[in-house]
Amino acid sequence: MAREESVAVVGAGLAGCLLATLLGRRGVPVTVYERRPDPRVAGPERGRSINLAISARGLAALEEVGLREEALARALPMHGRMVHPLGGARNFQRYSADGTRAINSISRAELNIALLDAAEATPGVTVRFGHRLTNVDAAKGRLTLETPDGVVTEDAGVVLAGDGAYSAARRTIEGVEPFTHTQDFLEHGYKELTIPPTAGGDFALDPDALHIWPRGNAMMIALPNLDRSFTCTLFWPKADFDALDTPRRVREHFRARYPDVAGLMPNLADDFAHNPVGSLVTVRCWPWVRYGRGATVALLGDAAHAIVPFYGQGANCAFEDCVEIDRCLEETGGNWRRALSIYQERRKPNTDAIAEMALDNFVEMRDRVASPAFRLGQAAQHALERRLPGRYVSRYELVSFSTVPYARIPERIRRQNRTLAAAGLAAFAATGLTVRAARAALRRRAAAAPAGSG
Repeated sequence: MAREESVAVVGAGLAGCLLATLLGRRGVPVTVYERRPDPRVAGPERGRSINLAISARGLAALEEVGLREEALARALPMHGRMVHPLGGARNFQRYSADGTRAINSISRAELNIALLDAAEATPGVTVRFGHRLTNVDAAKGRLTLETPDGVVTEDAGVVLAGDGAYSAARRTIEGVEPFTHTQDFLEHGYKELTIPPTAGGDFALDPDALHIWPRGNAMMIALPNLDRSFTCTLFWPKADFDALDTPRRVREHFRARYPDVAGLMPNLADDFAHNPVGSLVTVRCWPWVRYGRGATVALLGDAAHAIVPFYGQGANCAFEDCVEIDRCLEETGGNWRRALSIYQERRKPNTDAIAEMALDNFVEMRDRVASPAFRLGQAAQHALERRLPGRYVSRYELVSFSTVPYARIPERIRRQNRTLAAAGLAAFAATGLTVRAARAALRRRAAAAPAGSG
């Protein structure tokens, strides 16, 4: 086997498993290395699920490996957001103009298991758990890994790193050649809580919605699960987590700030005390591909471009990376160097674009959605979408319900707005001309009328 044909995928998460399956179906031998134990045996880490909102891009990628329908069978559709303002009535805001489109709440752990099963069922794919990457030597084409049985080395001609925002593979190539890398952390962290089913076994909240409790500089969201529970995620300034240091303070805070849901969480104090606080980071780096004498190393998913979760696009975006790599291999006849060069050039503008949109959507979710002005603007957008189908499309629709490249969305929105503004000015000008013409006609008629005709 030629060295270049030996492919290592670092990370058996969502992207790593999808990519391994795509490559295996192409006839490429792949070994996947994962630092953690098999999640099908060990179970998921406590408080680390962050339910996924799979939408059009992720579903299109899963379709490539025959998992679209299986994923939808494990998911619950959410046709809009249910906003819970403090001191006001909750309100439902549909995601699409016609009310038919939905994002899909699915357990990250369950989807990961489905992708793991698909990868291991693909001829040529091997998954090795308990293998923690410590070094990639691109000159020699060699990986160094720590295992329960000691340190081992493995050879590979292509190393594809999908090992997350704090990628070990990325660390090993920093500083070797010109490489820019930034990690921008929000002052906010996240913590998961649970709303169990009611005593009667039903959902405690409407399962057709992503629930949001906007609180200015903080918020909580809740997504439904198939077992009729909800996974809640707090997005708070990190100092606020530290301030609630006793069960009493936790319960008092929730009764004051989240009064309609505090009584629905019997394990609130325990979950708050024991579930970890995670960080929210945006990763930007370049280049994503390093060409060594012995191996080509490429980054994908969060290892290349981690984003905050406020547009629900992290997994969807990473899945698009995998499909793009597969597409580039097809276009180049399997030439890895050319394929990965094209891949990074195509994907970088798109991942930069969604990173900015995700940050902006955090402000919208925690603050704007509770505003009557926001709701009025959203209603106006939906009205335009119904009146001008295909010609006017909201940003949310383009991000969540289409596969339009992310980088094209901001310019399309600007173009739509310019067209609408021009049309509005033209209508205003036409109206003004009509008024002036009518006034002139009245003056002419008055001048020509006989005296006393009143």
